Amino acid sequence: MSNTLSVRLPSDLLERVRRVARKSGLPVGRVVRESLESTLSNQKDQSPWRKYAGVIKGGPPDVSSRKGFSRR
Repeated sequence: MSNTLSVRLPSDLLERVRRVARKSGLPVGRVVRESLESTLSNQKDQSPWRKYAGVIKGGPPDVSSRKGFSRR
């Protein structure tokens, strides 16, 4: 590893990272790196449209309540 990154963490988050490191027997830096890797690899699998989820307001609460879509 040749790159260094300094990050300020809230005390509660740092304690959670330390707890995971103690339980797993891994260094804190490795726990942070693996967590970043996991988070970043999951993000590229998500649809580009995901950022728009929940943005549109109004309209029917669900498609089945729209006129012409009911199965009654």
